[in-house]
Amino acid sequence: MNTSPLLTVRDLRVEASDHVLLSVPHFEIVRGEVLVILGANGAGKSTLLQSLAFLRTPTSGSLQFDGEDVSFRAPALALRRRLAVVFQEPLLFDTTVEANVASGLKLRQVPSAVIGERVSRWLERLGIHHLMHRQARALSGGEAQRVSLARAFVLEPDFLLLDEPFSALDAPTRESLTDLFHHLQQQTRTTTLFVTHDRQEALRLAHRIAVMERGKILQMGTPEEVFSQPVNETVASFVGIETILRGTVEAQTEGFAEVQVDSGQRIAVASSLPSGTRVTLCLRPEEVTLLALAESATPSSARNYFPARVTRVIPWGSMFKVHLDCGFPLVAFVTRPSIDILNLHEGSTVAATFKATAVHVIIR
Repeated sequence: MNTSPLLTVRDLRVEASDHVLLSVPHFEIVRGEVLVILGANGAGKSTLLQSLAFLRTPTSGSLQFDGEDVSFRAPALALRRRLAVVFQEPLLFDTTVEANVASGLKLRQVPSAVIGERVSRWLERLGIHHLMHRQARALSGGEAQRVSLARAFVLEPDFLLLDEPFSALDAPTRESLTDLFHHLQQQTRTTTLFVTHDRQEALRLAHRIAVMERGKILQMGTPEEVFSQPVNETVASFVGIETILRGTVEAQTEGFAEVQVDSGQRIAVASSLPSGTRVTLCLRPEEVTLLALAESATPSSARNYFPARVTRVIPWGSMFKVHLDCGFPLVAFVTRPSIDILNLHEGSTVAATFKATAVHVIIR
């Protein structure tokens, strides 16, 4: 992937009624990448997308696109035609599938022979060629969004922007379209800004992820960086880290620290922070292993071992989420066989273990 930026934004700010909706000091998108904007409703994700798509005029900010300075207030028509946008609602015209997919090409006055070939090719790639003569109003939600994607890709845009395009669809359709989009983006290497509040969608699609809250980007990095090394408690909570504990470094030995959490227990972490440092500990549920208490004498590389009482067991897709009381709250993911073998249920007791290296430490 080319690492040069296609788009660079500085000091982007959007205000409405003296309220700051967006404040982004610096932001860039690398050619060929999928940059996923992740955040809860109201975080400013759509405001950012609308600004970059020239659908909303920012209060202030500068933009470079493909090395050239661009005005947010008067973007050239030629530049706007290098973009394509897909929204949560397909927003199709009341005509056939074929005519919808061809509409952008006709506006660009592309020759008819070229339109016919490109429309047919993209209908095929989106799996909707058999629907080309069907009226848009007769389509299912998934079919309509495939048409919307085809209408965007057929333009062969330099920059594709998608605003939660699959969030209104049922789970199987959403998963199918997510996989299809991933495949198409890999083939075309279209530079993409993808807005979502869905963590799994972000993990599946992103080269980089930017987490937003209250109009600001809190962290930007690879999926591994953002999900395993969140910069603060807000990001940690949003990316699915459910065990978040505050404490103080009490001792330091050969690269490992002992942190006394606020509830009194001591947790070993891989850190060289000095004693007295106030920290937040983050532990993903998949890093926790549960054992029968009788197995406590078994040798283990895990430095942390705590007797625990099960407070809740929740089905979680193909796994189960187990909430535990170790003197501090702890969450673990386990499989169905583990539920049966350990006889896990509310009130049962187990041993919870995790490695010191599995704990992410944030200085407070």
